[in-house]
Amino acid sequence: MEAVGAIVALLFVLFLVLGVYATVKAVRAAKRGVDRTIMEARRTVEDTTLRARSFAQVGSAGELAQLRLALRTSMRATQDVLQAGAAEDASLKETLDLFDRLSVHGHELDDELRRLERDPDKAALAERLPELRERTEQIKKAADSLRWSARDRARRFANDDLDSLSTQIDMEAGALRHWTTEPSSTDRTPAEWPEPAPEGGKGAEQTWSEPSGSARQAAQEPTQPAITPPTARAPYPWEKKAKPESTT
Repeated sequence: MEAVGAIVALLFVLFLVLGVYATVKAVRAAKRGVDRTIMEARRTVEDTTLRARSFAQVGSAGELAQLRLALRTSMRATQDVLQAGAAEDASLKETLDLFDRLSVHGHELDDELRRLERDPDKAALAERLPELRERTEQIKKAADSLRWSARDRARRFANDDLDSLSTQIDMEAGALRHWTTEPSSTDRTPAEWPEPAPEGGKGAEQTWSEPSGSARQAAQEPTQPAITPPTARAPYPWEKKAKPESTT
């Protein structure tokens, strides 16, 4: 009885631990989902604000907004392409590592541009704009290069697979229509009879070879009929004898 109680207590503790673990996992997953939703909403709001500033503001402030918007758009597009491709192509993991290193410089530049948007010294900001523009273009060009290389790789693999599939389909279609390659019986030309060899001194006269001994013997034997002629049948005892006809 005590063993049964211990087993029940052990099962209760086990189910309790499993329940706590499942609850913690569910809470963490929900928290990650909420954080992701909040981050995406914040990113959307910030991009919308930058787009509005790039059109509404002029001068250094408007150009800073344009630089931030171009940088964020390029980096986000490259990240989406590489993360989606790395799940199917292991070779893109190294490319994703390079993008992570590039993202460090991109975040530093984005934070610097955000701080400069609140800087009241417009003259100093105008002096730094060429250098900021060059850094932004350099990072954006590197990100675009990684993104288009990954897309070209995926498209090349898709084209190679399509070409291989088309070749296999053509071979299978040819095997299924194998009868079209065989010559038709109506197209076959009948073989010609061989011409007899002419004997010497007789020109082009046609001659036939002498029959062999067995053939000559068979020709000399009398020909037997194919069907034996009927013979007179012996009368049965119960049959009546035919009476001779009278001559009178």
